[in-house]
Amino acid sequence: MDSKPLYEPFSPELLADPYPIYKKLRDEAPVSYHPKLDFWTLSRFADVMQALQKPRLYSSAQGIAVGMDTQMTNVFDAVITMDPPRHTQMRTLVNRAFTPRRIAELAPRVLEVATALIDDFIEKGSCDLVGDFAAPFPTIVIAELLGVPTEDQKMFKEKSNALVNQQRLPDEVPDPARMAPILELVQYLNKVFDERRKQPREDLISALLAAEVDGQKLTQSEVTGFALLLLIAGNETTTNLLGNGFQLMHEHPDQRARLAAAPAALPDAIEEFLRYESPVPGLARTLTEDVDYRGHAFRSGQKVMLLYGSANRDERQFEAPDVFDTSRKPTQHLAFGFGTHFCLGASLARLEARIGFEQVLAHMPEYTLLEGAERNAGGIRGFAQLPTAFKAGAGATE
Repeated sequence: MDSKPLYEPFSPELLADPYPIYKKLRDEAPVSYHPKLDFWTLSRFADVMQALQKPRLYSSAQGIAVGMDTQMTNVFDAVITMDPPRHTQMRTLVNRAFTPRRIAELAPRVLEVATALIDDFIEKGSCDLVGDFAAPFPTIVIAELLGVPTEDQKMFKEKSNALVNQQRLPDEVPDPARMAPILELVQYLNKVFDERRKQPREDLISALLAAEVDGQKLTQSEVTGFALLLLIAGNETTTNLLGNGFQLMHEHPDQRARLAAAPAALPDAIEEFLRYESPVPGLARTLTEDVDYRGHAFRSGQKVMLLYGSANRDERQFEAPDVFDTSRKPTQHLAFGFGTHFCLGASLARLEARIGFEQVLAHMPEYTLLEGAERNAGGIRGFAQLPTAFKAGAGATE
């Protein structure tokens, strides 16, 4: 076993540019071991896919990150950290909120949110495409779907950012400080739940509180888990899909011009954004039994990191994977996972991305990203800020 693993999950080099590291992993150590943190890494598409197809062997119930996630997952019961059969029961409930018809019905409101945000800065000639658009946009949409009041949405985004960045906090940060954002959100949600029990509304929180599985209502912890998963995973992933897309289009102005002129091509382009710069670089699973895999002895209880970001650049699966090409026809990428834990909100994320990119390209098609772009510090691949300049008032809505 290597004493100096190629994959260091919290290294600055990985944060800055993971792709050379991913390629070295795929070529030299597709199955690699980290002795200090006691976890395995799978980096090739075929290996990651086989793990995703075996949810009972590669369990989600012990957390989906390497390191410090166990304490977090003990605070609430989230469907993302459940295994069948409970996972299947719970997911069936919330799937009703994300049917194709329901998502299609959200489109007019999603468009209203996008244009209202753009109207707030279009006359200035500058903005932060993350802070002024990509971050608040999905937060508002998912918060409204849940039933979170408008005045509390900024707080949700701030706590969401803090949670996503937990993994890169220095070791000396005490546990109470690490836990503070999630505990504050849980306390807030408990108050909202009490209000909805007394006065139900036409929102997802009310529906979850009324829902039953085999004649039993969901526990407080399970409802909390659903709400936090949708608020955090639902908006963080979309925020970073948008931010990555804005950056990629800035770097490839010819492709941006093509998409601005032909927005009908955006759905295919979004799949390329997702493949080329996967917002979720990887998630972990825990082995439920000993297994020999490619000559390596995996032990029950060990974590296995599944590197989606590497799998989506695997030359064995994709032609010219390091070439960014928005005319590439959609192929099976793993940016939303696969199988049992395929991203619950994938259809909503695609809708938000299509409308978000369409509106930005319509209003500011020749935007320029300025110095000061800052990547996220956490385990999500994306940007914390994207200072941007553009022609003031270009295509402003009436």
